[in-house]
Amino acid sequence: MRLVLIQNGSVLLVWHTYQPGWFFPGGGLKRGETFDAAARREAREEVGAEMAGLHFWGLYSNLKSYKSDHVVYFLCEDFHLDGQKDFEIEEYRFFPLTDLPPQMSQGTRKILNEYLQGDHQPTVGTL
Repeated sequence: MRLVLIQNGSVLLVWHTYQPGWFFPGGGLKRGETFDAAARREAREEVGAEMAGLHFWGLYSNLKSYKSDHVVYFLCEDFHLDGQKDFEIEEYRFFPLTDLPPQMSQGTRKILNEYLQGDHQPTVGTL
């Protein structure tokens, strides 16, 4: 699951310690955990975010690697950060939506392009 965290015309992206590039924060579900609970837990763990309204963005399949990967995306535009970050996050940073970094994952770029086009409806698609 991935979290599209946007405030004041900027998106919050993370740089992991284990792979290069800017990504949305997120992670997997634990046994017995709901998507909502997992999203809130991952936001707290990775970037110290407490989220208010959480909106389903879409379900996307990534079939380009050796395995099938299915990712749920949520959008949150109402959150605050406590300054903490997880050990697997080297850095997190806000980027203006008008000046995005070149080293973004393909999936991150696709979702942000959808956001910038406006009038998005929850969808099922591919990355």
